[in-house]
Amino acid sequence: MTLLSVNVNKIAVLRNSRGGRLPSPRDEALRCIDAGARGITVHPRPDRRHITPEDVAAIAQALPPDVEFNIEGNPFAAPREGYPGLLALAEAARPAQVTFVPDGDGQITSDHGFDPTALPTSMGAQVATFKAVGARVSLFVDAGETRFAPIRDAGADRIELYTGPYAEAYEAANAAAAHRAAGPVAATAHLGERIAECRRSAEAAQALGLGVNAGHDLSQANLHAFLAGVPGVLEVSIGHALIAEALVDGLAETVRRYRAITGR
Repeated sequence: MTLLSVNVNKIAVLRNSRGGRLPSPRDEALRCIDAGARGITVHPRPDRRHITPEDVAAIAQALPPDVEFNIEGNPFAAPREGYPGLLALAEAARPAQVTFVPDGDGQITSDHGFDPTALPTSMGAQVATFKAVGARVSLFVDAGETRFAPIRDAGADRIELYTGPYAEAYEAANAAAAHRAAGPVAATAHLGERIAECRRSAEAAQALGLGVNAGHDLSQANLHAFLAGVPGVLEVSIGHALIAEALVDGLAETVRRYRAITGR
């Protein structure tokens, strides 16, 4: 079984577009939990574009002890006004997991992972510092990467596969088949290549004793095929698609449908 961790960033985007307190990321996280989610993910950016440090604190205080809290972010991003830094957030919230993501202010979304062969020299110290807080540490990596020994040697517990390219290939293959396009065979072959990349990465990590998480653009449509093609995924973090689907089907029902796929 795979743990579903619901990313509530998009709830904060909607709130911030208007100001005020509604919708509340804390309250909607609790709705997800009531519907069966056993994990909640946030990715507070230094520019406060969605989840804020105040949200992190409110969610951390409200979560039941059997629900995992996952905080994503760049441990190398310096504190600034309104953002105390990822470590300070982890020290206050005491999450079950911290996922290191090499993002910057110029990125709309996280679109690449760490290069394991070019990790910052202080990565080992960073990992140790966050583990001392009591958090499991996962590093965001590109699908297809297999050189994970430096990540293991830095002390990390898991990797998280960037699944954006897989999701794009899945959508292209489905569109080609639906429209009987000239290239459905090529699109299907490309999808197979993307799944194979993810599987190679997962197997390489698992062979070194690293756990495997996954996230980015996973949806109800593509999640089952992903989990079937990449055995042993421990956790999926899903936000954008889940919230978009919830606009049609409701948040609780959407969470329940994902739980039916992940099993946990």
